[in-house]
Amino acid sequence: MTCHAGFVFSDKFTSYRFADDHPFNQMRVILAKELLEASQSLNESHLISPRHATEEELALAHSKTYIQAVQKASQGLLSEDDGLEYGIGTEDTPMFKGMHEASTLLVGSTLSAIDAVLEGRVEHALNLGGGLHHGFERKASGFCIYNDGAVGIKYIRKKYDYKVLYVDTDAHHGDGVQWAFYDDPNVCTFSIHETGRYLFPGTGNVNERGLKEGYGYSFNLPIDAFTEDESFLHVYESAFREIVEYFKPDVIVTQNGADAHFLDPLTHLSSTMKIYERIPKVAHELAHQHCKGRWIALGGGGYDIWRVVPRAWSQVWKVMLDDVPFQGKLPSDWVEKWQKESPVTLPEQWHDPEGSYKPIPRRKEITEKNEKILEKSLQLILNQKRYNNSF
Repeated sequence: MTCHAGFVFSDKFTSYRFADDHPFNQMRVILAKELLEASQSLNESHLISPRHATEEELALAHSKTYIQAVQKASQGLLSEDDGLEYGIGTEDTPMFKGMHEASTLLVGSTLSAIDAVLEGRVEHALNLGGGLHHGFERKASGFCIYNDGAVGIKYIRKKYDYKVLYVDTDAHHGDGVQWAFYDDPNVCTFSIHETGRYLFPGTGNVNERGLKEGYGYSFNLPIDAFTEDESFLHVYESAFREIVEYFKPDVIVTQNGADAHFLDPLTHLSSTMKIYERIPKVAHELAHQHCKGRWIALGGGGYDIWRVVPRAWSQVWKVMLDDVPFQGKLPSDWVEKWQKESPVTLPEQWHDPEGSYKPIPRRKEITEKNEKILEKSLQLILNQKRYNNSF
């Protein structure tokens, strides 16, 4: 299958930068783009130039007082005390000069991807600069100032009136997007993440199912720490297929955090590159089956920017193009160029070698726990199917 896809990119994505030693580093987008170019899978014809989101567009998901606070912080005019009220100036999300402009570009990039797909210029679009899923209406959180996913979905609802399925495979719960649509029956959110017992933001339990008219349209799979490929992919794919059949979306938006990998320094999952081949393949297949191919993919977390994120994100783009993930060796010129700057030895293969991490003693227990979580997460759907089958 060959598809027409668009890649949203600006070298100004790197202006979203908190500090030199901060774990969130948009250099990973540059690394991924250059890896794709070296692999001869990305060229100028694929590129979509992004724009900045307007204040009116930001206000779809953020309060005006919060936007004004970010603008002040961007100019160095917001006090530390006032900043903390809005989650700005914390260790996770410090203030930096130009933060408003840098953030509006990331949001505008997601809007550019949305318009490219929903206006029919491309079937799929990828914005690796986006996926900042922890931002709230009145507060920054977890490295996220404005929530491009929430703004983008509000934008889809307002401009195109489509039902949206949001799928978040970041190791951290997609809390900001979930809460933005918790009472909305036209937006279904599905997040698979490491359980909040061990990891920020501590939410994303199976009993978070939505509110009022939105009840039954929020799904969470809080998988156990040290979950490996097989269990991750089983519960992810099983849930995704059930949810898409149940909700029947018009468009799929995915957040493609790359921090579930065993090398990620901030999380405790034990996946390898195998999941990053399969995650986009399932999204691609279901978008064509249920949404006429309409699929917008965003970036997200991922804090081993040298060994993990470029490979993982490149697979999303490759699947968008032809549904066949990269195999074999990485381009040697890419490895040679970036090895000079990398503080760690870069991989030479798309796959991780067998035995890359220590065996997990609790593997059977973890797998069984995840299976129970899957059943609990899908309880409403399964009950409805049993009810329908009884007549």
